[in-house]
Amino acid sequence: MLANEYLPFLTEIKEVIKHTDIEYTFRLTFAGDVKPGQFFEVSLPKYGEAPISVSGIGNGTVDLTIRRVGKVTNEIFEHFVGDKLFMRGPYGNGFDIGNYQGKELVVVAGGTGLSPVKGVIDYFAGHRDETKGMTLVAGFKTPRDILFLEDFDRWQQRLNVILTVDCAAEGSACRTGLVTQYIPQLKLNKIEEAAAIVVGPPLMMKFATQELLKRGFQEENMWISLERKMCCGIGKCGHCKIDDTYVCLDGPVFNYKKGCQLID
Repeated sequence: MLANEYLPFLTEIKEVIKHTDIEYTFRLTFAGDVKPGQFFEVSLPKYGEAPISVSGIGNGTVDLTIRRVGKVTNEIFEHFVGDKLFMRGPYGNGFDIGNYQGKELVVVAGGTGLSPVKGVIDYFAGHRDETKGMTLVAGFKTPRDILFLEDFDRWQQRLNVILTVDCAAEGSACRTGLVTQYIPQLKLNKIEEAAAIVVGPPLMMKFATQELLKRGFQEENMWISLERKMCCGIGKCGHCKIDDTYVCLDGPVFNYKKGCQLID
């Protein structure tokens, strides 16, 4: 008998971590293989389901960082430690750690775009000898919008971290400016061999990848992750289709040479 690919399973909330007023990380029970950049469909009866990227991978748990922006996510925020949620997945291809091992790596992330790439950052923060150097350039609107503050404290001890905000309050210690203005300042030994990951709002990714190309990064050494309305997650509904590409199946992580051709 064929398995029902739409059938979700129950998961338990083990921890809820508040980042901002509308962005929490839900640590959920999960036993199985999962990679950074993949996503789950999280659902609640009567409310529907929403695709949520993996922001952390633990021993028997998976982290999903969720922004409270609609019917489904509003209801998820009414659930607490010990409560149950439905989810199915993981879906998508995710980031392959092997693509970045042995190279200088630059990660450029904007806002909630930091969530799907957080697993890559965590991995190399714990395995510094597996890269020739890693730089994280992360940007947020204001200091109040910064995600994973405790993780930034840890990352800054192990990686080269540039944390910036578009607008800082008076007296704030945050750097200001868009992530793109810090790309020309990056110090790299062999740019033509370096790897880069760019995730964030579409305009931010457009201009960040342009700046990386100006610096001499090769298209084949750059990866992006696309956000789409991935309703089914298995390439059946067509909501995420761009030309002949299904983002939920072929992505959401794409090598830049392919990703730059996907135009809505």
